[in-house]
Amino acid sequence: MVRGRLHGIARYALELARRAPALAPDLRFSALVPPQGLPGDLGGLAPRLPLHRARAGFLSPFEQPALALDLTQLAPDVFHATSFALPLFWSGRLVATLHDANHVVLADQYTPAQSLYYRVVVGPRAKRASALVTVSEFSREELARHLGLSPYRLQVIPNGVDARFQPPTPAEARAFRARHELPERYVAAVGNAKAFKNLALLGRFAGELPVPVVLLAGKGAVAHELGLHENVLDLEELPEADMPLFYGSAAALLLPSRYEGFGLPALEAMATGCPVLVADATALPEVVGNAAVKLPPNDAQAWCDATLRVLRDDGLRVELAELGRERAARFTWDECARKTVAVYRRVLESRADLAR
Repeated sequence: MVRGRLHGIARYALELARRAPALAPDLRFSALVPPQGLPGDLGGLAPRLPLHRARAGFLSPFEQPALALDLTQLAPDVFHATSFALPLFWSGRLVATLHDANHVVLADQYTPAQSLYYRVVVGPRAKRASALVTVSEFSREELARHLGLSPYRLQVIPNGVDARFQPPTPAEARAFRARHELPERYVAAVGNAKAFKNLALLGRFAGELPVPVVLLAGKGAVAHELGLHENVLDLEELPEADMPLFYGSAAALLLPSRYEGFGLPALEAMATGCPVLVADATALPEVVGNAAVKLPPNDAQAWCDATLRVLRDDGLRVELAELGRERAARFTWDECARKTVAVYRRVLESRADLAR
């Protein structure tokens, strides 16, 4: 699942891969990676374990038979599918992490092939998995309802934040803004052009803000594609090492998404001391708690008023920054990895019991 831009699911896989071996030195770990290998610019996220290139990529016509062949050859005692690529034709011990039910709930925003894949591959194979993991209570309820699972089959293990997400120094923030030709003050936004990310909302009030909205959406021209106001600036892809600086240099992060299984950008921004405004919907309130401003996802005037309040009220910004850092500190990748390794051990122990 680690290919192209490092979305939240890719980060999840990489964070586990670089932590799990140290937490379980008695176990041997290896990774199944895309046919082309891992990106070369992962830096500290690059896992230090044996890598095996898959015969076919995610959602390719040959993915399922190739995945069965790969796993038959590797013969793992447990395979952890860190996202939707569940092996339909391999009957070994499977741990599967299902991050959300997007492809079923929002089927009209995905290709027919993607929605069919979720119903034909993910749902049936999940029912036969040895263990199921998800990232929020919201996702547990959604997955149970839409895939016909008992919610007790899904263990909630939240995502984490890496320690490098820290508030930048003033000099670091200035240097970051200068490198990317950004103004001294801006509000940040992240997402993509899919309708549920709700970035079009920004265009309804961006012109009323005294600072630009800087949009990081995986490619340039997304603001133009969505018809957003000229006060929304598209930022080209950032190196992974710059993400803490992008959040930490912003006056606020706006996350108006209508549907999130978790909402990792909110947590990472809070860790850098960036005030966060999120949609009061799906998993986002669960993740941010009382450490962010929660707003109706479709009320542009409420978003405009709240953003102006954060920009103008120094005391409010300081309060949100402090609350956000305290909240983010509760979520660590070390804890996520520790709980996930415990799942592996339970599956291995149940396998040993069956063998007796």
